[in-house]
Amino acid sequence: MAGEHRLLLHNAQQLVLICTKGEKYLLQAGMQNLAVLDNASVVIGKDGCVKAVGHADAIRRQFSEASFEKIIDCSGKCILPGLVDAHTHPVWAGDRVHEFAMKLAGASYMDIHQAGGGIHFTVEHTQKASEEELFNTFRHRLLRMLRAGTTLVECKSGYGLNLETELKMLRVIEQARQLLDSNISSTYCGAHSVPKGKNATEATDDIINNHLPKLKELNLNGEIHVNNIDVFCEKGVFDLNCTRRILQAGKEIGLQINFHGDELHPMKSAELGAELGAQAISHLEEISDEGIAAMASAKCAAVLLPTTAYMLRLKQPQARKMLKEGVIVALGSDFNPNAYCYSMPMVMHLACVNMKMSMNEALAAATINAAYALGRSHMHGSIENGKQGDLIIINSSRWEHLIYQFGGHQELIEYVIVKGKVIY
Repeated sequence: MAGEHRLLLHNAQQLVLICTKGEKYLLQAGMQNLAVLDNASVVIGKDGCVKAVGHADAIRRQFSEASFEKIIDCSGKCILPGLVDAHTHPVWAGDRVHEFAMKLAGASYMDIHQAGGGIHFTVEHTQKASEEELFNTFRHRLLRMLRAGTTLVECKSGYGLNLETELKMLRVIEQARQLLDSNISSTYCGAHSVPKGKNATEATDDIINNHLPKLKELNLNGEIHVNNIDVFCEKGVFDLNCTRRILQAGKEIGLQINFHGDELHPMKSAELGAELGAQAISHLEEISDEGIAAMASAKCAAVLLPTTAYMLRLKQPQARKMLKEGVIVALGSDFNPNAYCYSMPMVMHLACVNMKMSMNEALAAATINAAYALGRSHMHGSIENGKQGDLIIINSSRWEHLIYQFGGHQELIEYVIVKGKVIY
């Protein structure tokens, strides 16, 4: 039957499935031998989901070429799952290029933050920006992420701090979710910093009494869809008690807990997250040994951000120790005005070089485990029957080139496909 299926990707030199048994995540042992087929093909149906994967000859026998709307010959090329970026701050106005110069001259992140720069600088500009202006810059950033192979991205609010601007940011994310091709997991991050004129306890009360009830109402009537709640748990920002109160209140209105912890100071954030049933915790440069053990037993994903540690010259997150102890390790770009990187291939490269991960581990961390960190690994993060047809095709005979080549992914990634639709 003509056009019964949307897409056939035919005869790839390598087809990197990642998983074959519907695994929700991979631990260290599972990451060592990722599922890879040689001379293989993928079929994507009209519904945008994977219908068949297998050796090219077997697929050729099973499906007639006339049944496809589109066929792409992948001879000599590799097919991989679309990449998943588990941590970004992509909606904001006012870049901070001047602060990069300050950091290079020796100023720390907290020096700049306390001098009214950092998050506060971005908040000021984002509060003034119109919704349209924010949407246009956000759209451009999402397109650049797609071009670098990211097909599912977590997007945070958090540069509003007051209810009005936080909602403006969440509406912009919602608009993108409806109009653009990227898959989006939306995160309310109103506790990104303590707003001027309030202390942390007052800010916490405001979030619990005003922000979250409004979010619940907008979520219920379908105006916006928020998936996760985030807090910046840090010395001089939100302490452990405030963090606990906000995350607990978010969980009560049905949001997944996914927050910033143990970045600049050891705060026992990892222990708190494990206790509250967090889906994921990000950063963790200063995590304790107890925190690592707690996250492993709670199946709470660690979203490691090699770009931030690199740009802020922080201690590298302990990826090797976490993997060894059974933590689910994921990766994110932490794209924001302080760490301006869209590219998950560059994030994977940095994870290998600076955090001593293997290429297999980095790829699993940027696909199935990053999807797990967002509660989406049942549909994303691997190429398996029934999962969404989000794939990238690279112009190389070995998949490792995606990580081995540092930069220049525009030339390497030939196609980006979302739900079986060719975006690039």
